[in-house]
Amino acid sequence: MSKKSILIIRCGALGDLVCSTSIIEAVRLSFGEQTIIDFVSNPGTNKLFENDYRINKKISIKYKKIPLFFSKQKREIINYSKTYPYDFVFNLENSKYFNDLVKNINTKKTINISNVKIPNDIQHMVEKMKYPFKFIVNDEIFNKSFPKLIGSDSKDIDKKYNLPTKYLIISPSNSHQKRSIFNYRAWTNENWKQLINILSNKIQTVVIGNKNEDEFFDKLKPYPINVIDLVAKTSLPDLITIIKNAQGLIATDTGTAHIASATNTEVFALIGPTPAYETGPYQTPFNKVHIISSNLDCSPCYKTNVMKNCKDNICMKSITVKKVLNTLIEANIIEKDN
Repeated sequence: MSKKSILIIRCGALGDLVCSTSIIEAVRLSFGEQTIIDFVSNPGTNKLFENDYRINKKISIKYKKIPLFFSKQKREIINYSKTYPYDFVFNLENSKYFNDLVKNINTKKTINISNVKIPNDIQHMVEKMKYPFKFIVNDEIFNKSFPKLIGSDSKDIDKKYNLPTKYLIISPSNSHQKRSIFNYRAWTNENWKQLINILSNKIQTVVIGNKNEDEFFDKLKPYPINVIDLVAKTSLPDLITIIKNAQGLIATDTGTAHIASATNTEVFALIGPTPAYETGPYQTPFNKVHIISSNLDCSPCYKTNVMKNCKDNICMKSITVKKVLNTLIEANIIEKDN
């Protein structure tokens, strides 16, 4: 079988990109490990693939809404395909912003996810992104293609951060933290502070977060003296491995929870308004996902009038610190107090 050349397009947020990595595994399992895979994504999330040996060309498109005529980056992809044609182009974008690009790429076959009718019983975004491959790969490959990430070498991480063998990660912020809107996905700062204080006496606790989030993290400080603060101190490939080597990760519905599930790290996701069965961390035979929710009758309500009319964010406020701790105890991450 001749070596195949594949182009994958996914320019969403971090969690979207993590979920799309199941396609990489499907391609490699189907066409061989020597398959040439080029990946189009955002400049920021593109760093997810910095150390990923599976990806040949990491292509960034900063302004995806710009028409083809005005986009140098899109035209460069087309020109490259004239010299090096693709066997397959998989456009995993539901928006129209890549239609002209995809039409002009030199390829044997194009699959646009927006043109594929996905059955109603397929709900999780990982399964939705995988579905177009169902008719290209066999069932065995399709069923064992899961999100997977390649981070930095563990030896480099040990030298750089001097982390202990056993630690638990807390990831309190989410992608809506910096937006000028009410953050419906957020847990209360008081709960985060209480949880960090309690856990710091039970297990080595590591706090992670993005740069430019000082205003949020300052509200959680001062941390207990034994807490390791890695907020804005890691690259994305380093963060992948730090999460991979952890005993578990606690987060809301955000990108780090998806990274945890893609590295087979036990993840404890505090979820209220969003539908965990669609957008939560993905459950596979190789990982453990704990959805911690109040299970209110009004949840999930994301992007509905129920959410717009909610002024109290009660579904997240109803998740107690005790409930989180009990879930960690049941998972044998921490011990129960005598």
